[in-house]
Amino acid sequence: MTSGAALSRRLGTFDAVLIGLGSMIGAGIFASFAPAAAAAGAGLLIGLAIAGFVAFCNATASAQLAAQYPTSGGTYIYGRERLGAWPGFLAGWSFVVGKTASCAAMALTFAAYAAPAGWEKPVAVAAVLALAAVNYRGVTRTARLTRIIVAVVLVVLGLVVVLGLTTGRASAGLAGADLFAGGPYGILQSAGLLFFAFAGYARIATMGEEVRDPRRTIPRAIVGALALVLVVYALVAATVLVVLGPERLATSAAPLVEVVLLADAGGAAPIVRVGAAAAALGALLALVAGVGRTALAMARNGDLPVWLAGVHPTFRVPHHAEMALAAVVGILVLTIDLRDAIGFSSFGVLLYYLIANVAAFTQTREHRRYARVLQALGAAGCLLLVATLPPASIVGGVLVVAVGVGYRLVRLRLARRADET
Repeated sequence: MTSGAALSRRLGTFDAVLIGLGSMIGAGIFASFAPAAAAAGAGLLIGLAIAGFVAFCNATASAQLAAQYPTSGGTYIYGRERLGAWPGFLAGWSFVVGKTASCAAMALTFAAYAAPAGWEKPVAVAAVLALAAVNYRGVTRTARLTRIIVAVVLVVLGLVVVLGLTTGRASAGLAGADLFAGGPYGILQSAGLLFFAFAGYARIATMGEEVRDPRRTIPRAIVGALALVLVVYALVAATVLVVLGPERLATSAAPLVEVVLLADAGGAAPIVRVGAAAAALGALLALVAGVGRTALAMARNGDLPVWLAGVHPTFRVPHHAEMALAAVVGILVLTIDLRDAIGFSSFGVLLYYLIANVAAFTQTREHRRYARVLQALGAAGCLLLVATLPPASIVGGVLVVAVGVGYRLVRLRLARRADET
């Protein structure tokens, strides 16, 4: 239970890819398309392509850095090693607060599909506590449960695509739709919101201390998981747009269920609800694991309370960090709105990847796997998408970053005074 205790390397490439898939699919398919359609209409397809390209650039940076620094913490560690303590802290803080909001969003998504009316908030809190308990028992159990969840979700998504594209309404939704009706700002805002759906591959890098042969496994897993998710997102986005249309999609609380109902296959609606609930659970499961490990790395360096660096002596997981995370997410579930959480999360994650791209740009030739132009494009893309997020998300994100900066300044000042006495 000491702060310097190491985690156990138990994950291979297949399990690492599945953890990335579980992180991304749950967030993207069932939570991001409606707000993206509200911002850009049918132009969300262009936004999806932009978000996917920025995510690819970021993925190459994360893969290259993770191969050189195969330890828990992701860009928090990379920023410290390549750029200095402050950039590393900003990356870690942005990741922790953004992904804590994502945890709450996924818990609420699960409850929206699985809970009886009026019981959504209590069920969401129960889901957070249950999955924190799963992670507490060890990372191999996390990977095993993720395998089941990803399999269920992919089957359900395949069913939705087949039913949607074979119904007689398979082109009605896009009749007369203009891909550019939302204008450049709307399309870029949809890309920023959809980026929320691609951020799961970072979970693989943050678990670098638990992956076997990390220099080989992590780059393969990150790029492989992202490529698979891009294909799935494109198919599902096209299906919901051609069946529902951008206006109906923008206001839908459960667009995939509506696709099935319009296809006169109402009997499949409960199956889709099960798949949605499973997807949200998969995302939440991996999010808890990733945030806990970044908090562990920050606590090891004193950027968060040292108590959070505790590693369980039997299960070799950061159990203090995960217990604290479960408590904070439970409070957020009771107080926040799902759509607002998506924008706030995107703000934090885009800042995180901005630092990742800058850090990767500084790597030497011996550690370089991809051209520097990809990191330059990734950094520019992150800045552009942050600037076009909803104003409330930007203001909230700036305030929370300021709180983190203030916390670290106070801690450093107190440490300096202690050294002087």
